[in-house]
Amino acid sequence: MSSKPIFLATHPRACSTAFERVFMTRRDILECAHEPFGDAFYYGPERLSTRYDDEVSRIKSGFSKTTYRDVLNRLERDGDHGKRVFIKDMAYYLMAPDGKPTTVASSLSNDQANSNTTNGVEKIITNGHTKGVGTTEPGNPTVLPLDVMKKYHFAFLIRHPRRGIPSFYRCTIPPLDDVTGFKNFMSNEAGYLELRVLFDYLREQGVVGPRMAEGAEMPAVNGHANGTNGYTNGHTNGHTNGEVNGHANGQTNGHVNGHSKQDQITVTVLDADDLLDHPQEIVQAFCKETGIPFTPDMLNWDNPDDQQYVEEAFSKWIGFHNDAIKSKNLSPRTHAHKVATEEAEDQEWIEKYGEEGQKVIRECVNENIAHYEYLKQFAIKV
Repeated sequence: MSSKPIFLATHPRACSTAFERVFMTRRDILECAHEPFGDAFYYGPERLSTRYDDEVSRIKSGFSKTTYRDVLNRLERDGDHGKRVFIKDMAYYLMAPDGKPTTVASSLSNDQANSNTTNGVEKIITNGHTKGVGTTEPGNPTVLPLDVMKKYHFAFLIRHPRRGIPSFYRCTIPPLDDVTGFKNFMSNEAGYLELRVLFDYLREQGVVGPRMAEGAEMPAVNGHANGTNGYTNGHTNGHTNGEVNGHANGQTNGHVNGHSKQDQITVTVLDADDLLDHPQEIVQAFCKETGIPFTPDMLNWDNPDDQQYVEEAFSKWIGFHNDAIKSKNLSPRTHAHKVATEEAEDQEWIEKYGEEGQKVIRECVNENIAHYEYLKQFAIKV
């Protein structure tokens, strides 16, 4: 069973922070890192986002000098205390927006030759902030070298864009935008496409799979992100249909990238609606796949110590996590989510956000349904 640091990759408003709270109750064995790569993505000298183009905002954040190398160093320190690191983060923090070419971050370009490994995480040797253009790894759609990503146990959390996108939009308009600091809605932060591209790349490289998590089935698809809004073949750079050196999904004779079947990290995808309807079953399934000992009290955190710990951990993204901060447990919702008609949804969004808001939300939802449904095929079923 894997003992690697866990990397839960997701997109905004996927109930991921509520899920993260479950594992923050296990401070005896886990060290949780809450969205660490956003610091470099939004604020640092290697930033990929244009949201904070003004230097004053970046300096005020405290992360204006944070590189991707710095983030990895921080995660390494998190693992120095003998606990397993649990990272929850957005896949889009690892890629240039809008399908633009992404290279390995310049601060990480030479790490393969200047690194060692401690606690299962790539130990980065820091020699100040490296500036300039990063190197390119064939097929790699992210700023992280493949050797670094191989150090993590990846899993994935998704939510239907008909619920995720309106929730995100609400955080970018008055009155909540004064709290979150996100003053406008940017559709390239929806995150579904980037999550799909990352998912496919990790499968192709044998970082996850080919075995499926228990309770999930291998869908009757080729598993490759073809035609994904500007990402050519999922950034495979010449690997037709995502094949790696001629071996589909990087698998050769029952071995994936040198790992035996027993050592393989399963394809573990969770859907937020399943989590909200069946929290204990989904959490148990996730724990089984990632090697975390499950106890029922992980679903309850109604005590002062947990509350103070969470408020400090979530202070970076004020306004986005209010519901998760105020929660006391993760229990099944009393009423299953009702699937509304498109007309009813549009009317609801007009009433809440106006006609212009409805149009923006609908366009973004429609752009991302295919990516969600693709990933949904791999989800654990309970």
